[in-house]
Amino acid sequence: MLKLFLKIGGYLFLILIVLEVLVRIFHLAKDTPKRFIDEAKVEKWIPNQKGIAVTGNRKQNHARYRINNAGFNSYQEYTPTKEQFELALVGDSFIQGFHQDYTHSIGKKIENALPAIKVYEYAYAGYDFADQLHLIHAYKKDFDLIDQTIIYIDFNTDLLRGEYAVIQDRIALQSPLNNMLKKCKLLVYTKSIGVLDPPKNLVAKLINSLNKRPRATHTKIKKVSHQKNNTIVTYLNNFKKLVTTYGFDKKRYSLLLNTNTTPKPFLDYLMANHFKIIDFHQALKNATAPTYLIYDQHWNDYGRTLIANQISKTIIP
Repeated sequence: MLKLFLKIGGYLFLILIVLEVLVRIFHLAKDTPKRFIDEAKVEKWIPNQKGIAVTGNRKQNHARYRINNAGFNSYQEYTPTKEQFELALVGDSFIQGFHQDYTHSIGKKIENALPAIKVYEYAYAGYDFADQLHLIHAYKKDFDLIDQTIIYIDFNTDLLRGEYAVIQDRIALQSPLNNMLKKCKLLVYTKSIGVLDPPKNLVAKLINSLNKRPRATHTKIKKVSHQKNNTIVTYLNNFKKLVTTYGFDKKRYSLLLNTNTTPKPFLDYLMANHFKIIDFHQALKNATAPTYLIYDQHWNDYGRTLIANQISKTIIP
């Protein structure tokens, strides 16, 4: 019996080794760059890294990234000057662009349409409005030299807080244990395609049952209809608080958003207070082909081209 278990264990080990080799040969697992917090408490990627970002269980999307000296994904370095007309794109993973080669980023597409300008992409996966305004404030010397700044914002996900603080959950991903586990490409691949989700969900259910969390009552269900309005008010107040804390140059700053997914009270507030808006809803609506990736709800190359075109129409060097 012992020999049988040893043989089974040996064969399983060999199978795992073969699978690890295959994942590496065909580059099925994504390369995740390392992150850090700089002296200005800005979270970003460690400079001068290169790798390949993979999406989908059969490598549906395969793109190269390049982290520049500033700690952001870009084909160029950021050197703002008084003489050159420069545009800054500030945002999260949608602007960061790990979903296509860094040489075909939104910024590069804008530069192709407007050769007289330089575009710097200050974007990082997970950034919200607090992260973005903190970054602009922290790098004030650079942004004072940049002629126009466009901030990508999604009302439903980017205004959950009204003040900036480092998000420890993201930094925890850089722990020694996580870094060690990432060396196993098979583990990275199985996690990315959801193979590990069922056991993780089972463990979560067991923990919840042990904690004996109370179920939602009928009274709580009745309150759901009021929560949406309360949420809009809360998010709008968070926006006001952040703008008051960090300031907002309405002459040089614009908000890039989708008016179709943005609540009317927020849009009304922006219009009444003269915030510049770049709306890409109509551009995506009139698209003649899919604008999102199959295995990921980020813009594909065509979608990003439409976004770049919409931005280019508003920029006057």
